[in-house]
Amino acid sequence: MPNLFDTFRLRSVTLRNRIGVSPMCQYSSEDGVATDWHLVHLGARAVGGSALVIAEATAVSPEGRITPGDAGIWADKHIAPIARINRFIKQHGAIPGIQLAHAGRKASAARPWEGGAHLADNAGGWPTLAPSPLPFGDNLTKVPCELSRAEIAKVQQDFAAAAKRALTAGCEWLELHSAHGYLSHEFLSPLSNHRADAYGGSFENRVRFLLETTRAVRAAWPDPLPLTVRLSCTDWVPGGWDLDQSVELSRLLKREGVVLIDCSSGGLVPGARIPIGQGYQVPLAERIRREADIATAAVGLITDANQADEIIREGRADIVLLARQMLRDPNWPLRAAQTLGAAIEPPVQYGRAWPAPR
Repeated sequence: MPNLFDTFRLRSVTLRNRIGVSPMCQYSSEDGVATDWHLVHLGARAVGGSALVIAEATAVSPEGRITPGDAGIWADKHIAPIARINRFIKQHGAIPGIQLAHAGRKASAARPWEGGAHLADNAGGWPTLAPSPLPFGDNLTKVPCELSRAEIAKVQQDFAAAAKRALTAGCEWLELHSAHGYLSHEFLSPLSNHRADAYGGSFENRVRFLLETTRAVRAAWPDPLPLTVRLSCTDWVPGGWDLDQSVELSRLLKREGVVLIDCSSGGLVPGARIPIGQGYQVPLAERIRREADIATAAVGLITDANQADEIIREGRADIVLLARQMLRDPNWPLRAAQTLGAAIEPPVQYGRAWPAPR
């Protein structure tokens, strides 16, 4: 079996190891435009040895932002700053990726350090959209407008247009965000989707939005480049979206040209009882990999080099994506290589600080 520092090829893209940077919102864009913060934040992780650097949830429309500070790719003005970042990432041996997103009923919120509550429309906020007019709860109290069929088609067109811009900006890995209670996930779960039309009710209807969106994006995104999907594989709530449905959906997504499932969970409703612990989401990636016969990424409290290596060696996932651990230590892959005795080349500028493994 491969190990953490073996290469991994997906379509035409080869990762130098099995370690990636998970998309992490920075809430630091200006009208969706990436800033120097993003260049340093993402660039540092490429310098630190990660093979894949996925930019944060990037809104396909202004109303699809979580907060006013979210990254965006709904306009051509967003392309050049992303391209600058991607060039730097590539220069340092990593693959630049991006996550396309629409926040649905969780949009129009204040930044986390500003409280995170919904913003009133007359205080910098905007109306929210969702499959059904059901508010999220807690401090996200806005009742969203139920999307019409025409509005659903418009959102799907926005995703396809965003994919084209991402390609122009030099992204080589595309992830569709269908997790954490945002729009696509809201369609999947019967807890948030109470529609009575072709987009609600049965499993086949609830997955329709994501499958159609995937099809539209796949038509706009070159076949040799990886198209992936992040799923919340379970809501952790009885009667909600669950792992059995995620396995079946992953099979359907594979037929649409998706090549990897990024396996997360939760985020749809407040108060879910989530069994958080070291590697608590790895079993989700393991089962989808085995039963849907598709590559998977494992996430969730993966912090130790030996832990990450075992996930790969035991065939539980094909890659690991780290989030908070990468915030704590951008050089985590270099440290992991030292721990595991793997050969990894740091940037020449840092060479004296990273002796070769013995």
